[in-house]
Amino acid sequence: MNQYVTGAVIKTLREKHHLTQAGLADKLNVSDKTISKWETAKGYPDITLLEDIASVFQISVTELISGYAVSNSNVAANMQRVKFYVCPVCGNVIQSTGEAAISCHGITLCPIEPEEADDKHKILIERDGDEYYVRIEHEMTKQHYISFLAAVSSDRVQLVKRYPEGNCEARFSISGVRRIYYYCNRDGLFCAKVK
Repeated sequence: MNQYVTGAVIKTLREKHHLTQAGLADKLNVSDKTISKWETAKGYPDITLLEDIASVFQISVTELISGYAVSNSNVAANMQRVKFYVCPVCGNVIQSTGEAAISCHGITLCPIEPEEADDKHKILIERDGDEYYVRIEHEMTKQHYISFLAAVSSDRVQLVKRYPEGNCEARFSISGVRRIYYYCNRDGLFCAKVK
């Protein structure tokens, strides 16, 4: 894990919930001295207590560990605001349409910022009936490849996973598609607007 819950986070959450150190200690079945040690960085909570601590503060364990609360003001879940996350360990692709605390293999993931396509990552988008045929001129070796392609409209994300030594193409239903995203394992996320 690259992060662990800090005493500052516990103190902030405790004060936000109007709890004393003794009050929090009672809820967790530990002593108030234990809470004091956590808050002064003289100790850390045992991993078995993380779910109980998160429950007291009404947040997820991921939020507790990351140190920030997730508030989703994007109630409408507009897919045009999609964010992609890729695990550097397993290559897992995760998407969200609002604020999220995402982790995989014990690593807190940050959303990947897309860039405009460059000459090394040219994308070809052709209309074929009621589909877009998308092809990227890119090598597909085990060391350097396109991991996924995604077509985004206002109401859906169509995602196609690609693997090394495979082809780098996909077909997407036209249905309102505005952007095509694709991820290179070396150079990051790219975005192309569909006209």
